[in-house]
Amino acid sequence: MSMNSLNFLKWFCSPATVKGRKEEREQSLHFRSIPRQPVSLPFSFAPFLSATGWVRLLSCTLLVFAPSARAAETAGITEPFLDVTLSSSVPGIISKRYFQEGDFVKEGEVILELDRRLEELEESRRKVVATIRKSDFDGTQMLFKTSKGVSKDEVDKKEAEYRVAAVEQDLAAEQLRRRHLAAPLSGTITEYLLEVGEACEPYKPIVRVVDTRRCYFVSNFDAKLGAGLKLDQTVDLQIDTGAAPVAVRGKIVYISPVVDPASGLLKVKVLFDNSDGKIRPGLAGKMTFGN
Repeated sequence: MSMNSLNFLKWFCSPATVKGRKEEREQSLHFRSIPRQPVSLPFSFAPFLSATGWVRLLSCTLLVFAPSARAAETAGITEPFLDVTLSSSVPGIISKRYFQEGDFVKEGEVILELDRRLEELEESRRKVVATIRKSDFDGTQMLFKTSKGVSKDEVDKKEAEYRVAAVEQDLAAEQLRRRHLAAPLSGTITEYLLEVGEACEPYKPIVRVVDTRRCYFVSNFDAKLGAGLKLDQTVDLQIDTGAAPVAVRGKIVYISPVVDPASGLLKVKVLFDNSDGKIRPGLAGKMTFGN
């Protein structure tokens, strides 16, 4: 037996080596339930051990533990499906509210109105003028057709005056309509920013309306985690409502086509149903999806 073989045998049978092998066997008992995948070593002890007669003892397969696929979790925030802040295109004084905060309004319903007495009077005046112009035009046209008592130019002039009066009436009606602020969507009034009697300026916020019957879950996470996500993919959501987490399922409706270069984060939006109103938009939660 060669000197190298004797040295190896002394090392293999030494108390320290035996103790180390015993500890390794005890540790391996904790991992028996984990799927394992055999991997071949890039080298072999066979040429060295064949001279010692320990081939059967040491020619074992080294096992490594292959991690099983796990679901990924990302944090995010909920948002209402629609969230708009309404304003008026004309200045005025708020004279009346038709709904209170917390009320549900349908699309097209008038939420509030501004003082409109001057606009009502102007519309009435324009209506009277338009009626006179039309009567004048009809009489001139009839006279032209029956007796030729007026010229064709006179008929055309009367017609132009009537058309201008009709347009001015429409303008007055539009100015009156703008004294009303109507809901552009169906939703809940969450806040009035001005009270009755206060003046509003054009395009300044007056009232906020949100639609919470459906909500978005918005998350920004590492782009590597979202490499396998697809539109219309179903994911699990868990929203922290304070009392107890609410589990819902949603569908991915938006995956940002770009990744933020500064943070490396990808933005994803998930749409889920909230017709029962259990979830209040603004609450945080987490999204779980297959990695």
